[in-house]
Amino acid sequence: MSVQEYLEKHRLSRKIEDAVNAAVRAKTPDPILYISNHMKKAVPAVITKIVARQILDSRGNPTVEVDLHTNKGLFRAAVPSGDSSGLYEALELRDDDKSKYLGKGVSKALKNVNEIISGALIGMDPTLQSEIDHRMIELDKTENKARIKRVQTSFAGFNISSASVRRDDMFICVQYACGELGANAILAVSLAACRAGAAEKEVPLYKYIADLAGVTKLVLPVPAFTVISGGTHASNTLAAQEIMILPVGASSFEEAMQMGAETYHHLKAVISEKIGLTGCNVGDGGGFTPNISRQVFVFVDGFLLSCDACSFFRTLQKTKLALTCFREALDLVKEAIDRAGYSDRVKMAIDVAATNFCIGKKYDLDFKVPNKSGENFKTGEEMIELYTQFCSEYPIFSITDPFDKDDWENTKLFSATGACQIVGGDLLMSNASRMEKARQDSVCNSLLLKVNQVGTITEAIEVVKMAKDSAWGVVVSDRGGDTEDSFIADLAVGLAAGQIKAGAPCRSERLAKYNQWRNLIIQNLYSCYELKKSLETTKAMQVRIGDHHDKQKVVPAPEKSPKHLMD
Repeated sequence: MSVQEYLEKHRLSRKIEDAVNAAVRAKTPDPILYISNHMKKAVPAVITKIVARQILDSRGNPTVEVDLHTNKGLFRAAVPSGDSSGLYEALELRDDDKSKYLGKGVSKALKNVNEIISGALIGMDPTLQSEIDHRMIELDKTENKARIKRVQTSFAGFNISSASVRRDDMFICVQYACGELGANAILAVSLAACRAGAAEKEVPLYKYIADLAGVTKLVLPVPAFTVISGGTHASNTLAAQEIMILPVGASSFEEAMQMGAETYHHLKAVISEKIGLTGCNVGDGGGFTPNISRQVFVFVDGFLLSCDACSFFRTLQKTKLALTCFREALDLVKEAIDRAGYSDRVKMAIDVAATNFCIGKKYDLDFKVPNKSGENFKTGEEMIELYTQFCSEYPIFSITDPFDKDDWENTKLFSATGACQIVGGDLLMSNASRMEKARQDSVCNSLLLKVNQVGTITEAIEVVKMAKDSAWGVVVSDRGGDTEDSFIADLAVGLAAGQIKAGAPCRSERLAKYNQWRNLIIQNLYSCYELKKSLETTKAMQVRIGDHHDKQKVVPAPEKSPKHLMD
């Protein structure tokens, strides 16, 4: 083939002429670079290669990282891993080879990416996010991305079939046989493809996600900083998994970060003074892990008394008790907020993760205490009373998973009190069918979005739309075993979630999310100041942070516009 024939076949003469004319019109000082970029844009992007590798998450456990190559660049994403996993969420695929990483290796998931998913996606346009995600879903052909085969068993004459049943005196563990793809394999590719699509469209990642979701009013989320860790995230005796602070009174994102960091350091000083330096060790999410003492607080004739749990129960069994197991932790946080000077500008939140200590129909607040007496088993009604008292005594804005993931009745009863925002994490599992049930029964009023529970970006967008159609709040969440991938920072902005919990203002895998917002320049955002005003004028149940659904009550704008969230 001659040079002339080659030029005519690929229409190169016309394309080169167009690029030169564009450079002249632009009066570019570097015409070669300009022409090169112009020519590159004229070629549509296609996926050319996908390679997966095993890396370690913040807990030192293996997870999946993917490099997605197009004819224009390389795009990388890594997936997190959490404690909760069950029948209702997309399940990550592990090797179960106890000789390597205690069975937590992900070589099977890597093989699925490198041999199955890669072959199916090569040649596709990375901007077709929905088509890419649905092709992977079709490859897997299961609802929870794990090709689960249910194994039936029985106990005490009853048939049992469940993906996440704890073994104790009342339950028997049920096994599942996992199959091919795995949510960790699919999600890593979905995230990397989303980054490739944003690059092809030449827009920031958050803007690209907003375009995919049809979001036109962007919101910089209010961060929920983890300050005390407990539950399965720490080795102390605190039953609740996390206590968080929300700087809703900040006038800018920079100020919100300052308020969170300063309160965190004041809390370290408070814990050091009252408990000692050992209480300043941190848990999985970066929160401090003070070994909260087991105290019973009792109201007798209007006086608040405190004494050791065991001796008290032996001597005053007939006295009406108001047991507040994590009151001491809440007091520590409240004192830190006061010392920082943010008493009226910082709210508190609790992620209880009550599924971890639900035994039958009761809740064991001493589930991590050795040689426990058994007196701290609380009924659902007693837990509702406890939470309601907390909300009246502390500036608590939100409580996540106050009851077991299948305790719909008590969650609904507590939600009906209007005490605070009730967030469904383990309750909903970001699962559309469970969300619909919760919506119909008015069980909760906010979604905790964990992308790896859904499996793809497309499905995450769908469940967020479902939440907003129900006038719910949306909280984008990190996971206990996270990575330095900052994707959820852009996701929270692009979906206009309004709230995000990304851990403490320490540890690099947590700060990667917070620091990413410093790189975002976003127009027309509501400020934390306006959100604070909305909380003062309307119940938190009616006004969600960052929720702009039509059903939401309109909050009057402040008389004086505050400094914008992003300068």
